Amino acid sequence: MQSIRNTLEKTLNLDQLKSFGLVIETGSFSAAADRLGLTQPAVSLQIRQLERKLAVRLVERVGKRAKATPAGAELLRHAHHIETAVESAIDALADHASGVTGRVRLGTGATACLYFLPGLLRGLREQFPALSIVVSTGNTDDHVRKVEENSIDLALVTLPAAGRSLSVMPVLDDEFVAIGRSDLASLKARVAPADLAALPLVLFEPAANTRKLVDRWFAAEGLQPQPVMELGSVEAMKEMVAAGLGYGIVPRMAMAGRGAHPDLQTSRLNPRMHRTLAVVIRRDKPVNKALRVVLDAILAAGKKGSPAVIPAKRSKKTPRT
Repeated sequence: MQSIRNTLEKTLNLDQLKSFGLVIETGSFSAAADRLGLTQPAVSLQIRQLERKLAVRLVERVGKRAKATPAGAELLRHAHHIETAVESAIDALADHASGVTGRVRLGTGATACLYFLPGLLRGLREQFPALSIVVSTGNTDDHVRKVEENSIDLALVTLPAAGRSLSVMPVLDDEFVAIGRSDLASLKARVAPADLAALPLVLFEPAANTRKLVDRWFAAEGLQPQPVMELGSVEAMKEMVAAGLGYGIVPRMAMAGRGAHPDLQTSRLNPRMHRTLAVVIRRDKPVNKALRVVLDAILAAGKKGSPAVIPAKRSKKTPRT
């Protein structure tokens, strides 16, 4: 499939087209470079090469912002259709290939990556050895933006996740629990916001959707947590709590199976708090064989409440988005 992609891109480089779109969207070469993980000179070179290839000027400066010229605006009207057409052609040919091959780019949060995906990915590798799955971790907002930009194919994220171009498919309901050291002041079997608000708390960093859920749980009782630590890793949170530095609130999946910690006890929350993990994908994303088996495997694992699931057969209920 890569040779087909190279042939289709020979006359119009999709990387250059994407860089051009981001320069206009952000109004800045440097901002576009940051989004792409490139240097500003590299992005500037891509735009110059695209302008030379098309023999028109595409970008002009208006004040401090980069704006599209009339020719650039015309190209932008077609840019998304060009990219979609190329992807559709590649995917259509991939469907005629024997077996399941290709690469799927999956974004997810650190907790799901640690506790939900390993068994699922192992099953996919055993059943489809020619399938490559590239996994990246981050927060919901970043992954939703990457799905919209088509820089990843799908994402498994914590809701809410919204976008007019997105299809959102709930996967799993994951309850939260409070955690504390087993040999320190024991938590009750069920704890309320008032029980935890006065304790030293180790919580998720503020940018995480999971932290927003925790803050709303306290706010419903008129309380505002004052954490002693804010961390981006659930494993780091567990170790800090195990060291006796405070109490935490984590997804239950982080304390089950291999996530169980010998020095920690768990307590249910009252009222119950939970998050919904969901798959987000572009509505217009062509679902080829490779993407379909990954999508079906995630949805099947969520229904069974277990990540160690061999991929399901092709589902007639999963639409070609």
